[in-house]
Amino acid sequence: MTVYESDLPGVGKKHEIELHGDERLVVVTHNTGKREVFRRADADSDAEKLFELPDGLARTVGTVLEGAYFQPIATENIDTVLGGDALIEWYEVPDDSELAGETIEAADVRQRTGASIIAVEHGDEVTPNPDPGAGVHAGDTVVVIGSREEVDSFHATFIASAGDGDEGHRDDGGDDGAGTVRD
Repeated sequence: MTVYESDLPGVGKKHEIELHGDERLVVVTHNTGKREVFRRADADSDAEKLFELPDGLARTVGTVLEGAYFQPIATENIDTVLGGDALIEWYEVPDDSELAGETIEAADVRQRTGASIIAVEHGDEVTPNPDPGAGVHAGDTVVVIGSREEVDSFHATFIASAGDGDEGHRDDGGDDGAGTVRD
């Protein structure tokens, strides 16, 4: 990502930030502190004004964007860390998993691992808080909650034992916000 800076005599400074492809975000900082934010489809197109901010508000927004108020936890996995030791993880059920073709109850998930399945995604259908009699199929995505040890035990019992040790684990590896299955 490249940032271009140029002086605007009598006005202030202009910064252009390359986004996806040729798209650019343009920020004009006036000598008065006012910021104007524009979007350009490419380097040669006219800019479309998105919004403007007075100096104080621009600094506050910048501080929030910089992460001064909240610093996300960078993880390689799609997981959500809750208070204490609680953790939520997503897994795709491999074809040869003990869980594939079984109900949650028959697989004895909670007794064997300590973790709980809190949702099952089958195709376009998501079942939150599934009943113990809910079936799980190969290719389904299960959302699991438990301590780190319990979630690791679930992974070892129902996911890793079926494949190469990492198969089925969801990874957010990109900026598109969508989970993808790691090969």
